[in-house]
Amino acid sequence: MEITIRKITPEDVPVLAQMAQQTFYDTFTGTCTEEDMQGFLKEYFNEEQLGKEVANENDLYFFALADGIPAGYIRFMEDYSGLSLMKQWKALELKRIYVLKEFHGKGIAQALIDFFLDYARQQQYQVVWLGVWEHNYRAQKFYEKYGFVNSGHTHDFPIGNTPQTDYWFWKFL
Repeated sequence: MEITIRKITPEDVPVLAQMAQQTFYDTFTGTCTEEDMQGFLKEYFNEEQLGKEVANENDLYFFALADGIPAGYIRFMEDYSGLSLMKQWKALELKRIYVLKEFHGKGIAQALIDFFLDYARQQQYQVVWLGVWEHNYRAQKFYEKYGFVNSGHTHDFPIGNTPQTDYWFWKFL
């Protein structure tokens, strides 16, 4: 299988919206009420919202394609609003990385994280960082494999009325 990475365009937003909703649902279903989940998906992963984000030149979205088929996506940007202490460095936040279930274990996530880290190094970022749900041990292990460590900082990431906490992980380059 050939894995390629390409920038997501405004024309891709319907495919992105479907993928974003499916992957978020698959990852977090059962961690909140169905009502909270559906509300979250409608608010954050609708075509209008994603279209605004994709159109923002500072908000970077890329698909991972498996033999030309969208299999996962990544979103990152220089954004210090989630953890203001990051302002002391040139920092790049990994906002989302998701892979469709049927492509798990096929190297898609690895290709996306490698692409992200290469981009950060080429753009001379000092640190990369991300939020990961405190109970998503699989994701934490994945990030640790790439040299990310738990910074000791947390933030609230509620899904609707369901409280959840994310750990901030970082990696100095």
